[in-house]
Amino acid sequence: MKVRPSRRNFIRQLGGSSLLLAAGSLQSLAEDETRRQVIPYAKRISANDKIRVASIGMGIMGHADADSALKVPGVELVAACDLYKGRLDRVKEKYGDNVITTQDYRELLLRKDIDAVIIATSDNWHARIAIDAMNSGKAVYCEKPVVQKISDGLPVIAAQQKTGKPMQVGSQRVSSIVWRQAKELYKTGAIGQLNCVEASFDRQDALGAWEYTMPTDGSPETVGWDRYIEGMKKMPWDPKKFFWWRNYRDFGTGVAGDLFVHLLSGIHLVTGSFGPKTIFASGQLCYWKDGRDVPDVMTAIMQYPESKEHPAFQVMLRVNFVSGLGDKGITRFIGSEGAMDMLDSGFNLTHSIMSKAPGIGGWDAIYSYPQAMQDELMKQYDLKYSAEDQKRPDKPGVSYVAPADYDEHVEHFANFFDGVRNNAPLVEGPEFAFRAAAPTLACNDSYFQQKIINWDPVNMKVV
Repeated sequence: MKVRPSRRNFIRQLGGSSLLLAAGSLQSLAEDETRRQVIPYAKRISANDKIRVASIGMGIMGHADADSALKVPGVELVAACDLYKGRLDRVKEKYGDNVITTQDYRELLLRKDIDAVIIATSDNWHARIAIDAMNSGKAVYCEKPVVQKISDGLPVIAAQQKTGKPMQVGSQRVSSIVWRQAKELYKTGAIGQLNCVEASFDRQDALGAWEYTMPTDGSPETVGWDRYIEGMKKMPWDPKKFFWWRNYRDFGTGVAGDLFVHLLSGIHLVTGSFGPKTIFASGQLCYWKDGRDVPDVMTAIMQYPESKEHPAFQVMLRVNFVSGLGDKGITRFIGSEGAMDMLDSGFNLTHSIMSKAPGIGGWDAIYSYPQAMQDELMKQYDLKYSAEDQKRPDKPGVSYVAPADYDEHVEHFANFFDGVRNNAPLVEGPEFAFRAAAPTLACNDSYFQQKIINWDPVNMKVV
C-alpha cells in the first residue's frame, strides 16, 4: 500500500460519497428534498502576535502536529526534542537548520524565547512533561490521552489551575464543525431521546496495528534509552519498545487509550456528558503476536447515568486491528426517533418514528386466536385509531459533510493559539480531556483485572 501522510486522510475517503447538506432548521430540512450544500464554515484565524513553539517528540504525531501548528498564521517552530537522533536530523532537513534540537526536553523549558510546547511523546511521559512545562511558564498542547495512568489526571488539572497556563489536549474532533453541527442537532431533539451509542474503529494492515517502519540505525548509540525509561525499572535496549511503544503497557495505553479516547471525546462533546459510572471491557490478542502485551481486539460497555445534561444511556465501543470490514470507523447515536451516524468527514441523520397506534397483525399473536375474535379485535382497533394514527411518520434523512479543504486538526490548533494569544476559552482543557481519557484507561484496568470498574464522572475518581 502506498504510504499516506496520515490515517485520517485515508479514512476520510470513506465518507466521500456522503451527500452534502447545509446547517439549517430540522423542520425546513425535513420539508424539502435533500439539498446538496456544505456545512457553513468561516475561518477565524488571524496573526496578532508571534508564537514560538517547541515540539517534544517528533514521531508520527509530532510531525503531524508541527505541520498543523505551522498552518496557523504567526506560529514559528523554534525547537524540537526527540530521543532518537535520526528524528532530530530530519527536523533540520524539514524545518530548517535554525531549529534548535535536543534529546532533553528540560533544556527547552529553560528557554525564555519559547511560548508553548507540543507534547507528542509516548503516553507515559505526557503528565510529567505537561506539569513541568506549565510550571516553567509554557502553554501546553498535549496529545491524547492526557495521562497514561488515572492517578496522574488530577495532578495535571491542578497544575493547570495553579499556573493558569493554557493547556489543550489533542482529540481534534472536539473542534470539528461536523461534530459541533451534530451537537446542535442532538440538542434540538433530532433523534428523540438518546438511549444508546455504538462506536468503533477498525483497521486491517500492519501500520494500523502499530508495526511502524524501523530505522536502519536504531541502537543505544542513537537513542537516549536510559532517559526513555527514567523512573522505571532497568530493562535492556529493545527497539520495539521504543519505536513501537504503543504496543506495550509500560509506555502506551493500548487500543483503549489511543482510540477509545477519540470515541469518548466525540460522545462527550455531543451529549455534554461528564462520563460513565460503570465500565467493563473484554478482548484478546488475536493476530498481531509480535511481542506486544496489549490486545488487538477490545470491546467495552459503559453505563452513563442520568444527569441534567442527558438521559441515562449505554455506550458500546470496539476496536479491531484485524477487521475484514477494512479500515473504517463510525460513531452512531441512537435515539427513540432516529440516529446520527458520524463518519470521518461528515454524518448522516436518519429517522424512524413509531406510529401513535401500537400496531396489529404482522408478527402478532392475533393470528393464534379464533377467527371471530380476530375480526372483533381488528374492528375495535380501527375504531380506536384513525388511519393517520396507524401510519408511521415519514421524515426524510439528512447528510452533512465538511468543506473539502476543512482540517479539524488545524482548527484545534487555531483554538489553542487563540487561547495563548487572547486567553480565549479552549475547547479541550485537561478536565474535559481527563473525563474522556479516564474511562478508557479504566477499560485497560477492567480487561487486565477482569472486573467492572466503578467511576465517579463528576469528581473524576475510581469508586
